[in-house]
Amino acid sequence: MPSGPRHAPGPLAGDFKIDANLLNELRIQRTERDDHGGPPRWLWIALAAAIVVALLAAGGWWAWTSRPVAVQTATATAPAGGGGSAGAVLQATGYVTPRRRATVSTQITGTLTQVLIEEGDHVQKGQVLARLEDSALRAGLDAARANLASAQAQVTSAQAQLAQAQSDELRQAELLASGMVTKAAGDQARTAVATAAAQLDARRREADAVRAQLGQAQVNFDYTVVRAPFAGVVTEKAAQVGEIVSPLSAGGGFTRTGVGTIVDMDSLEVEVDVAEAYIGQVKPDMPAEAVLDAYPDWKIPAHVIAVIPAADRGKGTVKVRVALDQKDARLVPDIGVRVSFLAKKEAATSAAAQAPRGALVPAAAVVQRDGHAAVFVVVDGKAVLHAVTPATPDVGTMKSIPAGISAGDKVVLSPPATLQDGAAVKTDDAAR
Repeated sequence: MPSGPRHAPGPLAGDFKIDANLLNELRIQRTERDDHGGPPRWLWIALAAAIVVALLAAGGWWAWTSRPVAVQTATATAPAGGGGSAGAVLQATGYVTPRRRATVSTQITGTLTQVLIEEGDHVQKGQVLARLEDSALRAGLDAARANLASAQAQVTSAQAQLAQAQSDELRQAELLASGMVTKAAGDQARTAVATAAAQLDARRREADAVRAQLGQAQVNFDYTVVRAPFAGVVTEKAAQVGEIVSPLSAGGGFTRTGVGTIVDMDSLEVEVDVAEAYIGQVKPDMPAEAVLDAYPDWKIPAHVIAVIPAADRGKGTVKVRVALDQKDARLVPDIGVRVSFLAKKEAATSAAAQAPRGALVPAAAVVQRDGHAAVFVVVDGKAVLHAVTPATPDVGTMKSIPAGISAGDKVVLSPPATLQDGAAVKTDDAAR
């Protein structure tokens, strides 16, 4: 059979032909690649820059966070109570009184130009409380200093005159020995020496008198500054700037006799009136228990200091001084108190068993962190966060923390919101 005509290849067959020249043109030369086939060089540079920035930021953050944060602290106190004694013999009522209370006044009459205290301020011994107008006394002090300088100059002049007279006497004595002057000239030289010595002594005594006047002027000037006689708390501010104060009552109601009242809180004790019929049962050093009218659940261990040997004829009572063995911010002067005089103390183990747990901290020490109450405790220069559950009700201005805080711990007052657990702190104890 004769074969038919052959057909030419279709267009699809021709599409699969590969031109070697075209392949060579499409091939990427090794020299044209970035970093010989690795990631682009700019990517490595950007990555290195990011690492440097991160390290610098981390270093700056570490330097900032490692700086100690200045904080104010207070010491957690042990809650009182538990009734550490038993066997009440009798009870009496009275008031908390300070043994050291002073109404501070000036020693001279003058007008107040500064009053530097407010009620509730804690002051230290010698701290300036107020100042009086002092222009006149300052002028007198300056005049006394000038007089002293003048007197000392006269003493110096008299010393020079005495030295000259002594030199003249020596010269006259030499001339007299050689026969060149008469004996009368030698006598005159000796008289001049004696006169100069007397004048020097007089000038020295005058200088001593002027020096005493300067001391008096200095004392009077110091009287314009009112200072605290002892450390304590200001309980009353009695005068204002512009008022006249005097150590003596003068001018009716227009002159103040005091600037303020200071109480030494460490000297607080209790004075109670005991009926005459029962005073024989009270002895010095006798154990007692005090309960404040404002805090009936706080039983304060106490003991008798002394029975005052004087009776009140009108009330038929004898006053008894009682020392408080525990003190905190709840004790204030003149607060009412009830004292139970006890026959004996319980055993120490029983008292320890009834001793309350936890601690009392100022309300400012308790903050909220992550929705929970917490307290920062300073340990080895760092603020350690303690989650706590305060008990209710509050104890005056204090919060009772049953667990998590111990008496004696230093707690941070009003910690800033940026304070973190473990942050370094610089403490500044609260004056209490």
